[in-house]
Amino acid sequence: MMRISEINQASKILFEHKLNKTGLNSLNDMKPSNIVDAYRIQDQLKIHYLTLKNNFCIGKKIGCTSKAAQAQMNVNEPFYGNLFNKYSAKNINKLNSKYFFEPFVEPEISFRIKEDVDISKAPYSINNIKDLLDGILCSIEIVDFRFQKPLADIGAINLISTNGASDYWIYNDKIFNIDDINLSDFEVSLFIDDKLQEKGNTKNVLDNPLNAVLWLINTLCKKGEPMLKHQFISSGSCTKAYRLNTGTRIKADFGKLGLIEFEYI
Repeated sequence: MMRISEINQASKILFEHKLNKTGLNSLNDMKPSNIVDAYRIQDQLKIHYLTLKNNFCIGKKIGCTSKAAQAQMNVNEPFYGNLFNKYSAKNINKLNSKYFFEPFVEPEISFRIKEDVDISKAPYSINNIKDLLDGILCSIEIVDFRFQKPLADIGAINLISTNGASDYWIYNDKIFNIDDINLSDFEVSLFIDDKLQEKGNTKNVLDNPLNAVLWLINTLCKKGEPMLKHQFISSGSCTKAYRLNTGTRIKADFGKLGLIEFEYI
């Protein structure tokens, strides 16, 4: 178990690299060796984020929600991070590359929480998880793995400590009814410069994004951290993560849920 001073130092290093848009090789002696310490660092990092002017937490992201990603990371469950209003935008046309280090784009189905989650009623089941949600929307998460090494060498524990690798969240503010689409088999297409990169599917997200939402809410309830009314959950990528290169145009087509399009300048 890491000492509090080590947790604080590790979170400070990560926060500084976030603000400076720089990568790092390692946390050295402050590197977490287990998931508990990784989330302790993330929690302290969240406190640093909340010191920024007019910044607040607007929800959670879920990562490592495909079997391929879990195999690559050598884990058997997802992980989560925080979404912040200062690092999110709706319906944007341009995204400035000066704010990022080494970003990747992931199209994701997101959900909005209906009311404050009652942790006394946990664990929730797949049969009642919809009762906690008041709609779905399309979104893109920008992830930045921050560490200057191959993803498999970074590992899930380091990614958890860096806020689950979440760097920015883009969303379409039109909210749809959850039953408007078949969440267990819904196609999402990603284009870069009008060239189709991949036809993804919601089945890539733990077979159904609701399974990811269920995992997250029950995990947070165990920690005594309920999600709050109208917070968002970005449930995990429907495609592989694709590198963002300056001067490219991104389009994620979510069918009846709409489009997210922007130029990365």
